[in-house]
Amino acid sequence: MTELITALIAVVVTLVVAIPVTAKISVDKYKKNVESRLGDADTKARQIIDDAIKTAEEKKRESMIEVKEETIKARSELDQEIKERRNEMTRSERRIQQKEENIDKKTEQIERREQSLAAKEENLARKKEEVDRLGEQRTEELEKVSGLTRDEAKELIIRTVEEDVKHEVAIRIKEAETNAKEEADKRAKEYIVTAIQRCAADHVSENTISVVQLPNDEMKGRIIGREGRNIRTLENMTGVELIVDDTPEAVVLSGFDPVRREVARIAIERLVTDGRIHPARIEETVEKARREVDLIMKEEGEAAVLECGVHGLHPELVKLIGRLKFRSSFGQNALKHSIEVSQVAGHLAEELGVDARTARRAGLLHDIGKAVDHDMDGSHVQLGVELCKKYKESQIVINAVEAHHGDAEPKSLVACLVQAADAISAARPGARRETLGTYTSRLTQLEEISGSFKGVDKAFAIQAGREVRVMVVPDQVSDDDMVILARDISKKVEEEMQYPGMIKVNVIRESRVVDYAK
Repeated sequence: MTELITALIAVVVTLVVAIPVTAKISVDKYKKNVESRLGDADTKARQIIDDAIKTAEEKKRESMIEVKEETIKARSELDQEIKERRNEMTRSERRIQQKEENIDKKTEQIERREQSLAAKEENLARKKEEVDRLGEQRTEELEKVSGLTRDEAKELIIRTVEEDVKHEVAIRIKEAETNAKEEADKRAKEYIVTAIQRCAADHVSENTISVVQLPNDEMKGRIIGREGRNIRTLENMTGVELIVDDTPEAVVLSGFDPVRREVARIAIERLVTDGRIHPARIEETVEKARREVDLIMKEEGEAAVLECGVHGLHPELVKLIGRLKFRSSFGQNALKHSIEVSQVAGHLAEELGVDARTARRAGLLHDIGKAVDHDMDGSHVQLGVELCKKYKESQIVINAVEAHHGDAEPKSLVACLVQAADAISAARPGARRETLGTYTSRLTQLEEISGSFKGVDKAFAIQAGREVRVMVVPDQVSDDDMVILARDISKKVEEEMQYPGMIKVNVIRESRVVDYAK
């Protein structure tokens, strides 16, 4: 055991002594190695720096050479450009010099021309003075020879020219009117005859009264009622006057509103058939009759729209069209008239190649204002225009409604066709009849218009107002003046009168010369 411990101590001592010695030897070798490497690094660094300096100097020399070459090249190009600009400036100077020379030459020519023109002007002025002087001399000589002054001669010439022109104008007007009338009459007759042949409408005479037949005169007392209460209820509910004394076994209904008359007629017929006549029953029957008339108007409107081939109308317009069944104008049923105008306008449009659907639509609606003119203020034309605008009709239809009596200027061919169709329907034989007062007033107005022109002696309306014969004073109206006078009278009649068809203006000039043989 002791030997073992002694051996371990000897080993430890040996290690303690050996480790420092070994470490020192290793450090010395490392230092030498590092110093050797540092020396090699310095040598390489100096060599690298020397190489870099040499490379930089070579690059510098090459750059300097390139800069010198670029400078030489730029200087050469600049010299070439300067040379070219100098040549261009030389050429420009030469052109400017030539233009200046040309301008100087033209200036000289203009000056010579101005001098020549001035001389000519002086010469013209002298000649003008000489002409004026000669003209004055000739005028004085003419005045002496003719015995007329200058103003008198001028007036004579103007008067002569006016007469010649008036004669020529009258001849031209007559020829133009003759040719136009012949051609227009021929074509218009063809179109109108074709349109009328394709349209056959009945004409119904309407009045402002309706008659209800009674089974006996006893029924009149029941209609009147105790102390007149039944008849008062009927009149209050319908707005129609009942006349029970004039016609035996009949009651006369009087009123200007045909719808109210129809309601009253249906109600009285039902009351007479039923036999129960008292105020409560009257009220109930009148209401039923009113609903029935509304249904009739709707059905008649739908039938008229279908007959004319018009589609897309507002339901209220359809109902108003049906209301025209109970409206009359100069004895002509308004619904029948509207249907006929629609059909004739459509046929005319087809003949002329115009939109026939729009023409039929405008013709059917042209008198729509008559359906409400008993209830609203305004003419049927104004009311019709308002209704068409209210229910969104097209501008062509609105203009046709507004222009069918000449209240507005027609803006389309459709409006003109509706005017023509309206006149055709109104002027057909048996279509309308006038009251005596209206007829007499129209004849009087026609004679007054014809007699209002200068030179007219007498005017006579004949042929039931279809012709007016105008007698003129021969000394005041010449043959040429007659043509112009007839035209003026026609224009004034068209502007101031309303009439169906046409009115012929016949101007007559009679000259008489009387002498005696002794």
